Amino acid sequence: MAPSVTPAVLARLRLAAQWILPASTSPSPGPVDVVRWLTALQGQDLPGALWSIGLRAPGTGRAGVEAAFNRGDIVRSWPLRGTLHVTAAEDLGWILSLTSGRMLGSMAGRHRQLGITTPDLNQARDVALALLEPPGREAGPGSKGGAGVTASPGASAGPDGRSCGRATRDELLGAFEAAGQRTAAQRGIHLLWLLCVEGSLVQGPMNAAAGNGNTQFFVQADHWIKDRRVLERGEALAELALRYFRSHGPATIKDFQWWSKLTLADIKAGLDQVVGGLESVECGGTRYLLAPETAELLGGTLPGARTVLLLPGFDEYLLGYTDRSAALAPHHAPLTVPGNNGMFKATVVAGGRVAGTWRKAQGAAEKQREVAGVVLPELFDGLSPAQARALERSAANYANFLGV
Repeated sequence: MAPSVTPAVLARLRLAAQWILPASTSPSPGPVDVVRWLTALQGQDLPGALWSIGLRAPGTGRAGVEAAFNRGDIVRSWPLRGTLHVTAAEDLGWILSLTSGRMLGSMAGRHRQLGITTPDLNQARDVALALLEPPGREAGPGSKGGAGVTASPGASAGPDGRSCGRATRDELLGAFEAAGQRTAAQRGIHLLWLLCVEGSLVQGPMNAAAGNGNTQFFVQADHWIKDRRVLERGEALAELALRYFRSHGPATIKDFQWWSKLTLADIKAGLDQVVGGLESVECGGTRYLLAPETAELLGGTLPGARTVLLLPGFDEYLLGYTDRSAALAPHHAPLTVPGNNGMFKATVVAGGRVAGTWRKAQGAAEKQREVAGVVLPELFDGLSPAQARALERSAANYANFLGV
């Protein structure tokens, strides 16, 4: 019989499974280890995604996470739910092989509204691949480019040392316009989305010169990604299920379905292969699956009760589940996701529960109340003196991550 746990214990088990607790792993993981463990972490807010990785890789600064992007070890694309996520470069292809079909189907109506046809996508692909062709190589007619396409505006060393063409989003949209493809009203963004979901493009190296360093260059996926894994469909279904429950558990099948957007038939096919390697707990009459090493924590003193953590707004600790009540009280949800508009604020998490939000100070008066010179907490209730000290330590860790 599965052991029964409280919601508070469930939340702290998730902290441990997601490598958020300081002592979750030994030795401390690096950025690539973190991303590979989580499989895919939400990345629509790039600075927040960098901190999601950094807080799980103690001692790693922002520059270290950016270096993993620049080496081609991790990339950003749209592999799940039509939303930007960070993945290990080697994993992106097999994840898209499972999810791209349903994502494309879900957006078909929107693309009809935008007037995006198959010939339009083919032309956009030709334009983009020609623009991103490595310098010194010319695309032949009818292959990866065509007449009148501008040469690649920049280059960086690819992961294998080869030259790799790169372009900003605006440069790609400009090339689409020059080729006669309208980009207004989000049409251009959807063309880029389609090219990434089909696996032609990916966001790779950081663009340090623009957007306060918070943007990336687009590159050809085939040139940028090295050592990609190729899995048969059944093997991929099993891999995704196992890795989700190991890194996010305790979690339910409903959580996994929301996170992956796979069909229940696909989920069953994957889980049937791996469920024997998972443990389960019960909370409120619901069964949750988790990794054996996470379940072992129930045999001793479960860590995390005294931690006060600073999580970015779209961290997997909240976004990785459809039911977030173990960590977020229902009456605090409107303060964390105002208007229920899908925009999650950065959170203060005390003992596994969301205890407030935080942001950067605006103006001199607010800066007087900053913690460690970088964080302005907005707490739902007060903190104990011990929790206040823990908050200061977490703020100092964030400052160290930023290098300030």
